[in-house]
Amino acid sequence: MNHLSPATLALLRRLPPPPPEPRYFGRNRSPADEHRDVTGGWLRAAVFGAMDGVVTNASLIAGATGAHATNHTILLTGLAGLVAGAFSMATGEYISVTSQNEVTSAEIEAERRELERNPGRELAELAEVFMGKGLEPTLALEVARQLSDDPEQALTVHAREELGIDPDDLPSPWTAASASFGAFTIGALTPLLPYLIGAASFKASLILASLFAFGGGAVVARAAERPAAQGGFRQFALGALATGMTFLVGHLVGAQVG
Repeated sequence: MNHLSPATLALLRRLPPPPPEPRYFGRNRSPADEHRDVTGGWLRAAVFGAMDGVVTNASLIAGATGAHATNHTILLTGLAGLVAGAFSMATGEYISVTSQNEVTSAEIEAERRELERNPGRELAELAEVFMGKGLEPTLALEVARQLSDDPEQALTVHAREELGIDPDDLPSPWTAASASFGAFTIGALTPLLPYLIGAASFKASLILASLFAFGGGAVVARAAERPAAQGGFRQFALGALATGMTFLVGHLVGAQVG
């Protein structure tokens, strides 16, 4: 939107003065109209962590079992996978979200400088955004000017419309890291439970992992208002593929080493 049309510039010059009192909308929003909080960085991290935990540890146990490892070795392998995976996931989430926020903040500051240097041009650009959404030119310019009266509000609107980000709703790296750590730990513990309680059974481990994967996929699917069975089966199938391939590799390597 670097090129402003002559019609837009002409309308900008002819725009009448703003009304004396600001107008506000949405004060009487009903609680029933509120949406679930799906931002903040926790949902994706939790889902990814839980599914990664169960698939990773089920695969590690399967690989060790395929290689004919002892129950003691399988237990150590599972515990090592749990601890290493949980900290790795948490660290990765923290660094990735922090880096994303830093880049986002840099873009917001660049937009802030543009608003300070060229307020008229930024106003016209915002008006063109609203015209592209279907508002007629005079109304688009009026809306853009009212939104631009407050510099912070103007920055927020420009960031949302031009950059596709919300400066007031950036994800928390600590929230993402904590969600990932906790979810991965729970997921990784599931196939390890039979070995932890002394009832070492690869079959029981696979059953628990399968139930967790299917249930987790079903819950996520229901939250997204999709068929629960479809989401559960998708997660189960992907986990089964990973576990089966790891078991095969462990079996082949174990046979060669043996």
